[in-house]
Amino acid sequence: LGEDGDDLSAHLRSRREVEHILCTSAPTTALRAAIVVGDGGISWEILRQLVERLPVMLTPRWVETRTQPIALGDALTCLVGVLGRHEAIGRAYDIGGLDVTTYRDMLVTVARLIGRRRLIVPVPLLTPRLSSHWLDLVTDVDLITARSLVDSLSNEVVVREHHIESILGSSAEPYRPLAFSDAAAAALATRERRLRSTTHAPA
Repeated sequence: LGEDGDDLSAHLRSRREVEHILCTSAPTTALRAAIVVGDGGISWEILRQLVERLPVMLTPRWVETRTQPIALGDALTCLVGVLGRHEAIGRAYDIGGLDVTTYRDMLVTVARLIGRRRLIVPVPLLTPRLSSHWLDLVTDVDLITARSLVDSLSNEVVVREHHIESILGSSAEPYRPLAFSDAAAAALATRERRLRSTTHAPA
């Protein structure tokens, strides 16, 4: 997601370039998303690990940027929904969850779900370079990936058009994606099941 007219980060611009190349060279449907909330996803893991590992978080200004995360299951529903649809070829669709939220609110929500109290203190002078080193230190993400993601966090990434809904739903049964709190709870539950199955797996 992200407006073409905005000063998009190199990370987001590269995604648009790939989209353009594919759509002009092969029958392609593009789905544009912000954070996909699912166990193992890089952006989701950063969010979860920050909450689990830091009782106090000094955060940059991008913590107040608006975003519209989508549950992994809803993203898959969208992917399956456009398969074989001739009218979807050559088009780009915005996909997102029920909530437009901020990174601060997502951190607070995850903290509540895992039963942790966390203090979030915005620090205006925390630069993207320092932020990426901070993520590299605190989370499992590597520095190069951290820098790419941090550079994109100042861009507002929300759904601007809702044409995907006409493909996925109907008047009798409209498409309704999960709220962020439900998506986060599902991702945490999936992780818990995965860890339990790994712990109890036979040697």
